[in-house]
Amino acid sequence: MKILALIGLLFATPAVAEGVPPPGMDIYVLGEIHDNPAHHAEQARLVGMIAPGAVVWEMLTPDQVAAMAGVDRADSAALGAALGWKASGWPDFSMYHPIFLAARDAVHLGAALPRARVKAVVSGGLIADLGADAVADWGLGPLPPQDQAAREEEQRQAHCNALPAEMLPGMVDAQRLRDWALAEAAVRAAEVGQGPVVVITGTGHARADYGVPALIAVARPGLRVWTLGQVEGDPGADAPFDAVNVTAPAPRDDPCLAFSNGG
Repeated sequence: MKILALIGLLFATPAVAEGVPPPGMDIYVLGEIHDNPAHHAEQARLVGMIAPGAVVWEMLTPDQVAAMAGVDRADSAALGAALGWKASGWPDFSMYHPIFLAARDAVHLGAALPRARVKAVVSGGLIADLGADAVADWGLGPLPPQDQAAREEEQRQAHCNALPAEMLPGMVDAQRLRDWALAEAAVRAAEVGQGPVVVITGTGHARADYGVPALIAVARPGLRVWTLGQVEGDPGADAPFDAVNVTAPAPRDDPCLAFSNGG
């Protein structure tokens, strides 16, 4: 595994990585920790080098993308307002705007799903939403028991041990549905000639073992995919990415306080 950058955790303001993404890929999946400015700076740098024909966003719905029409992308305030970013719940738009600038004239695609649809999958499962054929085509069938348990444990920890155990399988299905939405949008763009395609998403979705790249490998094995994981600590020797950018942690409040305070 090629390491794009290993940034010492002693630096208060981490430098940006100097690695070069491999040319000739159809899809580049660029992970992030959402509130880490260094991760967005690295994404913007790589997008500028890749010069994508399309950018798929975890953070945007198709309606938000449609609202961008005619807006000057160089105007951060105007673009953020058109997207309704402040009401979206994502970190400050100033971290994401450089990615739009680096993408120049690329087509932007929103892969965020309606909350009602995600909620329905939590209670009803993936087949009820996607259908049996799509579930099979994208490799979204039942997980082996050991993998299912590991994925449920990830959801438990991500939600600060606050979720009841019976809700965890549905949360895994919701995560897999989001993987599918990102992968499907990227594949669709690549197949209509909008490549190379960049996917901007959380590092969990960028995992090559079971995230977006894994679904693409099942559904469209001929597409060439490169994935970057961005983390704030040792990713381990077997980190499931083609490259890893390790940065200092971003300053943040304890996210579990919201759960402990009943938020």
